[in-house]
This record gives sequence, C-alpha cells and structure tokens, in this order.
Amino acid sequence: MSIYEPVTSDDSRRHLQLRSPITLETTGELVCANADDVSAAISRARAAQPVWAKTSMQSRVAIVQRALQIVLARQDEIIDTVVGETGKARTDAMSMEIFSVADSLCYYAKNAEKFLRPRKRKVHGILGLMKQLRIVYKPLGVVGLITPWNGPFVLVMNQAVQAVLAGNTVVAKGSEVTPYSAKLAESILAEAGLPENVLQVLLGDGETGAAIVQGGVDKVSFTGSVATGRIVAEACGRQLIPCTMELGGNDAMIVCQDADLDRAADGAWLGSCMNTGHYCCGTERIYVVAEVYDEFVRLVMEKGKGLRQGNSHGWNEDIGAVFWDRQMAIIEAHVEDARSKGATILMGGRRNPDLDGLYYEPTVITDVRNDMDIMIKETFGPILCIQKVDNEEQALALANDSEFGLNGNVWTKDKDKGYQMALAIDTGSCSVNDMAVSYGIPAAPFGGKKSSGVGQVNGKKGMRGYCHEMPIVIDRFGGKMQNAYPYSAKSAEGMRKMMDFLWVKTPLGRWLS
Repeated sequence: MSIYEPVTSDDSRRHLQLRSPITLETTGELVCANADDVSAAISRARAAQPVWAKTSMQSRVAIVQRALQIVLARQDEIIDTVVGETGKARTDAMSMEIFSVADSLCYYAKNAEKFLRPRKRKVHGILGLMKQLRIVYKPLGVVGLITPWNGPFVLVMNQAVQAVLAGNTVVAKGSEVTPYSAKLAESILAEAGLPENVLQVLLGDGETGAAIVQGGVDKVSFTGSVATGRIVAEACGRQLIPCTMELGGNDAMIVCQDADLDRAADGAWLGSCMNTGHYCCGTERIYVVAEVYDEFVRLVMEKGKGLRQGNSHGWNEDIGAVFWDRQMAIIEAHVEDARSKGATILMGGRRNPDLDGLYYEPTVITDVRNDMDIMIKETFGPILCIQKVDNEEQALALANDSEFGLNGNVWTKDKDKGYQMALAIDTGSCSVNDMAVSYGIPAAPFGGKKSSGVGQVNGKKGMRGYCHEMPIVIDRFGGKMQNAYPYSAKSAEGMRKMMDFLWVKTPLGRWLS
C-alpha cells in the first residue's frame, strides 16, 4: 500500500490520495499543480520581484524577525503537521523543524545586510592608481526551490528566507509525501508580512517540479536524490541557469583507538537513527579500529536496548516511522542483500511487528563489506553498519571508497589528529567527535562532492549564491584614455618599457600588487 496513489479526476490536474505512514489510513487528497499553474506562479513571481528588490534590507529583515516569533508561537502546530505527514519522532521534529529554523532565521536576519552590502575592493597594480572597484550583490530574479520529504519544513524555510532576503522571489515545491509541512513556510512568512507572490509554495509531484525547473526561473536550488538531481542539473545546464544540488550521501564514521567510546557509541546511534535515519548526512558506515572494536560493539548493543519506538508520538519516543513506503522497500532490500552476503544482524533487521504503519526496528549489522549494497548505496534508514578495520589508514581508505562525499565524522581524543583525518576524508564537510552538525551551523557552507552534489548552500557563500556578484569599475580622474585609438609602434614600445620598469628593473609592480 503506497503513501500516495493516483486517483481519477475530472480536471486537468493530477490527484493523489495520501496515507499516513503511522497508520496507513487515508489522510486526504492532494491536487497537484500542473504546468499552467506553475507558469502562472512564475509570472506572478516575476511581476512581484522588481518591487520586492527595491524594498530596504531593514524591511526584509523585520519580516524575518517576525517570522521567527511566529514559528515559536506556532511550533506545536508545525510539529503536529510534520509528525502527521512523516511519522518522525516528536523530538526530531522539534530539533530539526523548529530549533534549526528559528536559529537560521535569527542568523540570517542578523547577517544578511553585512553579507550583501556593496563592497569596495582595492584594485591591484598600476590600475589601482586610476580605477575604483565596487562589488554589488544583485538578486537573480525568480528562484525555483525544490525540497524533499525528510525535512519538509526546515528545508523550505531555510533556503527561501535566504533567497528573499537577497531580493529574489521564490516558487517552491515540497514533496508530495509531505506537502502541507512545506506549505506552512508560505503561511508563516505571509503572516509575518511578506508581500503576496514573493514566496509561493506549490502543492505537487515530480511533474510539478519539472515544470518549475523548465519554467523560466533564474536559479534552481534542489535537494533530493542523485538520479533526479542529475536530470535537474542537465535541464539547468541547457538553460544556462545556475543551480545548487544537494543530493544525499553515504557518510562514514571512523572510530580511532583513542576515542571516547561511550560518546562515540552515542554518536553512532544518533548519527544513524536521528529522523529515522532520513537525513542526507546521516551516518551509514562505521569503521572501528580492531583494538577497540569489541568494546565499541558492546556499548552500541547496550545502548540500543533502551531505544523506544512507538506511534503515540510523545516526547519519550526515540525512533519514529519510516516516512515513505518506497524508502521502506529500499531499507529492506539493502538489509536482505547484506544478510545474503554474510553480514550478521545483531539487532533489529525487520519491520517492527508490534506497530502498524511503516516502522523499521533500529538495527545493528556487523561483518559488512564495501561490496554490499548497504555499504555502497544510500540506505536512509535507522541502521548501524559496523566494520572492523586494521588501522586508521584503512578506515580512511574505505571511507573514501564511495561515489558519495557529503559528510563524515571522526572520533578521537586527539583533536589535532581528528582535524588531519577530517582533512583526508573526501567529503563536503566533516565533524570531529560529533555526528553531522554542519547543516545546523548556518555559518558553515554546506554541500557535497562527487555524487553528493554541486555547489554549496548556507552561510555567506550560500546567501550570495542567490545574487549576481557584479563588479563596477569607476575611473578616478577622467581625461584622455591611456590606450585610445589609434594604436602605434610608439605606444606599443611605451607599454613594453613600462612593463620592464614595473617587473624587471624595479620591484614597483610587486609593491603595487
């Protein structure tokens, strides 16, 4: 039984019947925006953008500050909506969808003006005597934003707020699995005073998203699967528009001989199972050096006994439901592939027999190898895969033996060693003695390498990515242009002598640089 299924309709739009991952009962019908709806939304955004771009940064920031207060005031409603659509643990919903959003709104409201303020830049060399340089940040126009089902509220809010603070308008689409969690972003920013059509969150499926990508927007920010990301990136390339692609991962955790094993075991559980394992920089491969392997596994198993999985969605539950039946099928297939190839299931490895809905037990698997699907592909589930390694060098080699490169984490009491090992991991970011916190730190640019994505979001770089960084060169003194026509042998010889003077006979050229 699917979380959503097409149903017949009498109009030109696709209709989907939605089901709860908690009970599998029908929760309603989603009417998907079609190509005409998308075109109309982009036209409205295009008309609204010049007016919005002329508003002061102070006015934009005030809206974001009000939105922060509204998020906090409406947090129970947001959590209820997200939990109802995803089945995630209530604490995961609070930490990911409320705290992270509030922190992000506060950060960008405080820093947007500084990040996007026009800057004077020194012109190097002899040109610096005659020219001035200004760098200005001009909004791109209309941004297309496509977000997935694992962080349905935070991923819309975080990116949309950066884009609108930069002076853009946004046409967004959340997942058809979690449409109303995404729609909350539009509601909250409208309540905060964001003008009509500056942010539009459409309800729809993949065809709706494709219409946004090909609808004439000026940039696409996409978060989702590698397969879909490639299609989106190719479409952006054909249109010669910029894009950022955050495409998931298969993150490695390395436990060194000198690690705090108790903390590392906690980090393994949280890194692998937070949000039911449904987050792109979740820990999916754990490499433990042989000297501490047995003790680490013992601690993991001991801590795993106390994990609570349930469907009442109170604050005392640790592991929620799998959000989507298609993801459940992937999780089950990867576990069975590992089992068939000789892996040992120490805990879990099945659907929870005591719960209706899409509940997969928190799982510990050992005797895994890098030729198993569960170690190669993105599983996106509440699973710890633990592999014994001879030494840290082997752990690094195995960690880098992946098509993905989003995040990773290293556990050692020697922070300098941890830093050097983090540098050696071929990923977009890395943590030392913690699980993936990079996305939760707004100042940190976030993005992947290899199949994990293109470009970076968040922080100063991410916000400026919603702008064209435009240099303006201003002549200081006026008068006759130095290299005006007509050219002559005499003027060429004069330039030759000047270059000789600057960089051969004197150090003046280096000084001016």
